[in-house]
Formats: sequence, C-alpha cells, structure tokens
Amino acid sequence: MQLGLIGLGKMGGNMAERIRRAGHEVVGYDRAPGKRDVDTLQGLVDALEAPRIVWVMVPSGEPTKATVEELAGLLSPGDVIVEGGNSKFTDDQIHDVMLREKGIGYVDAGVSGGVWGLENGYALMVGGTKEDVAKVQPIFDALKPPVQLDESGQEHTGDAGFVHAGPVGAGHFSKMVHNGIEYAMMQAYGEGYELLAAVDLIEDVPGVIKSWTQGTVIRSWLLDLLVRALDEDPNLDQITGYAEDSGEGRWTVEQAIENAVPIPAIAASLFARFSSRQDDSPTMKAVAALRNQFGGHAVHAVRAQEAEHPA
Repeated sequence: MQLGLIGLGKMGGNMAERIRRAGHEVVGYDRAPGKRDVDTLQGLVDALEAPRIVWVMVPSGEPTKATVEELAGLLSPGDVIVEGGNSKFTDDQIHDVMLREKGIGYVDAGVSGGVWGLENGYALMVGGTKEDVAKVQPIFDALKPPVQLDESGQEHTGDAGFVHAGPVGAGHFSKMVHNGIEYAMMQAYGEGYELLAAVDLIEDVPGVIKSWTQGTVIRSWLLDLLVRALDEDPNLDQITGYAEDSGEGRWTVEQAIENAVPIPAIAASLFARFSSRQDDSPTMKAVAALRNQFGGHAVHAVRAQEAEHPA
C-alpha cells in the first residue's frame, strides 16, 4: 500500500525505511530538501492515490498542530491522518473533531523504539475507530516487532508490540504513561549507579551493572543501554548531569492528580530532572540556612570570586 510520511528525522526516516523493506511505497516529505521525495504537502497529497493515509511524524505542539491543520485543507473524505509524535492526548481529541467534520479519519499512534526501531521494530499504541485503524493496519504490521517465539518454540499469541488501545487519544495517553514509567526506571538505574560509584568497596561498577542484564528481575532494554553507555564512557566523564523532560512525565503527573492516582516514583523522577538543571539549588540553600539557624550547623559560604562573577 501507499503511505505519505511527513517528518524524516531520526525516527521518521528509519520508519520510512522499515516500511519500504516490508514492500510498501512511502512518499516522504521533510523541511530538509535532501531527505524528501516531494517539495510540498500539496505535492505529497497529489502523489498518493485515494483513499490516502498520511502519517505525521514531527515535533509535538505547534509543529504538529500546524501540519494537521494544513492537511485538513488538502485531504479528501475517506482519507486518514496518523499522528505518531509524542502529542498530548487532548490535542488528538481536538484534531479528531476538526477532521471528522470534513470526513477525514484520525488515528493517534504512540511509537516507542527510538533509533533502534529500524532493526528491532517499534512498539505501537494506537487510538481511533476500528475502521480507521484497519485502514492503517498493514503499516502497523510492517513497523511492529517480529513475532517472538516462546521457550517451546511456539509463536506468542496476541499482538505483542501493538495494541489498539481505544478511541482517539488512547494511543498517546498510553504512550504518555509508558514514558512516565520510563522516567522512573531511568531514575532508579541512575541512583543505583551513583551508589555503586560512591563506595570504595565496589571496584568494577560497569561490571556489576552488566551482571544484572542476565537472569535478574531488573534486567531490561534500558539496563542494556546503560551498559552500552558505560562501555563507551566508564565514568560518564563526557556528559553533564543535566536531563530535560519532553512533556510526557509532566502530563502523566497531571493526569495522576486529576484522577487521584498516587504515582510517587514517577513524580519523584520528574522532580529529579528539574533538580538536575540547577547549578546551586535554592531549596538546599534554604535547608542549609535553617540547619544553621536552629542548630548552629556549619554552612559553606560562597567564595568571593563566585559571588562577584556567578556562573
């Protein structure tokens, strides 16, 4: 089948290649001239036979909103837009209402797999009507991981790596929770690494972490990636401890508050990322001042040079 794919970056470019390897035709558009097959969104729409399927894989927020709105004026009834970025699920619901008025279908797809998805496949969490999801199913089948065999050599039942999670919004809501869990898992691995590195007793920190990747209950692909990072930089000297958050962790915490669901580990991991961006924590300054006030505990004064020329 044919697919129009908008956004040929690290994820989109690899997805296009995997879909082509499965025998489908991909017409790609990107703002970068060297990557694209057509020069405009109009050119992409014109290159596809109706009913069209167009997958949007651009940064969430305004870039996605602008792209979907432009496509709404170019596509025809019966066409389907798949939004595969990390959008907020409420944006999907707004897009769906707008597109339904024009007879255009909408599917939101949470996509996980990162730069490794080309070879390993992508986990897909999708939201939309059964009819619209069915139109895109051959593309989902091309992207998802291959069928796995269990210990007896039998194929696993069900669609591991793919789920039709519910109506529009369910795909990105599922991906949001997935990424919130990812925040907490990374934080736990990071804290474990720091504790191992802090004591003289452990002489081979990378070796300890590598030993956890086989036969333990905490093994995971994330742990494999930490081993890979330590192989490349055993003391992590080449990077700083600054971690951004791309939105999903915040949205997960917001939804937990709205639905009165306690998620202390995920919330703490989000706040830890905020702490990572502070050169000198105002909170800990206040804590130090309080300890000095009530107990006379010593404080570390700012050096004169730092006070005159703060970083």
